[in-house]
Amino acid sequence: MGLQEEFEEHAEKVKKLPENTTDENKLILYGLFKQATVGPVNTSRPGIFNMRDRAKWDAWKAVEGKSKDEAMSDYITKVKQLLEEAAAASA
Repeated sequence: MGLQEEFEEHAEKVKKLPENTTDENKLILYGLFKQATVGPVNTSRPGIFNMRDRAKWDAWKAVEGKSKDEAMSDYITKVKQLLEEAAAASA
């Protein structure tokens, strides 16, 4: 399986993460996903009153230097980690 296929598979697995996944972890995944699929940030930072979109933009900006392959690989690793933590917590 190639990196792209594995990335797409884990993008589907994200939907199975528990409700209690922290916002911090969700933002990390969001930033890596955007970097892998879109590339560097291509929009201006949302205003101060739009906290949700601003946090998402900041998460994406934080991983801006990563290549597409690095971002995909890091995304897969993070999804695996969160799924393992969820499985351990429910055991």
